[in-house]
Amino acid sequence: MKSIPSTQERVWAVLAHLSALAFGMGLLLPIIGWAEQRRRSKFVAYHCLQALGYQTLGYTVWLLGYLLFLAIVVVLMMVFALVSPKNEELFTASIIGFDVFLIIFIFASLGLSLLLPILAAIACGMGRDFQYPFMGKRLANYLEYNLENENWLNEDHEDRWVAAAGHFSVIITLWGMLAPITAWVLQGKRSAWLMFQSAQTVVFHMGVLALGFFAGMIYMIGFVAFIALTGFSGDTAMSSSTGLIGIVIMFGSMIVALLIALIVPLFHIMGQWAGYRVLKGDDYRYPIIGRLVERRVFAIETQRH
Repeated sequence: MKSIPSTQERVWAVLAHLSALAFGMGLLLPIIGWAEQRRRSKFVAYHCLQALGYQTLGYTVWLLGYLLFLAIVVVLMMVFALVSPKNEELFTASIIGFDVFLIIFIFASLGLSLLLPILAAIACGMGRDFQYPFMGKRLANYLEYNLENENWLNEDHEDRWVAAAGHFSVIITLWGMLAPITAWVLQGKRSAWLMFQSAQTVVFHMGVLALGFFAGMIYMIGFVAFIALTGFSGDTAMSSSTGLIGIVIMFGSMIVALLIALIVPLFHIMGQWAGYRVLKGDDYRYPIIGRLVERRVFAIETQRH
């Protein structure tokens, strides 16, 4: 017979879903809820893992949707520019129309992305199951979630989902590290595999973050050098030898920073690929980082036993 979730279970599930409204900072709560309730309430465990997936993998899906829509709008604007090069009024009207449509789409999709976790929280507060579109049912099958039987969630798939969420969250700057760090701290002693996956993900996150910070520093160094050498004292300073050197340094630093910034999305893609591989059952290791972290984790486990 299907059991009715208790008030405490409902509160955990509600908070896990509502944590999505914290825009990245809410990643802590679903993992904490899952770690605390994973063998006490499969209702809480499932909804915490579903909320975690919505905040990590869901963020990737929303971002890709935005980029795809933006690319379509840009292509359509270029087509209109080619079709009506002599009709300035038509071209201006089309640009305004595209801008208005883009703004409406952004706010509408943002509202929908925030509405879904609110609806999930309301449903869980009433003791009902809620499944996010496209993801919820698949996750329930993946975890073997069913309130009508007494079986717990599939432990191996639980760990893989949490590890994959850590990989997916690399696209969330800074706050994304909360997912693997929390999983490492709370469940690392129970599962050496989850400890390793979380540890290498933290190192990978830090590397990507450091790369972006380095690009910003390069740009700032060039900008400061430009100000120091020219002093904004007029055209004379600009045309002098020191002014020309300052301009060269500034543009050189901008190019280097831009090249580094273009590399960062490749690491984001690598994180998504790592999460996919983990979900498919692979013991994924990042190049170089994975081996180094694996040795360290193995040494810790050897000392522990």
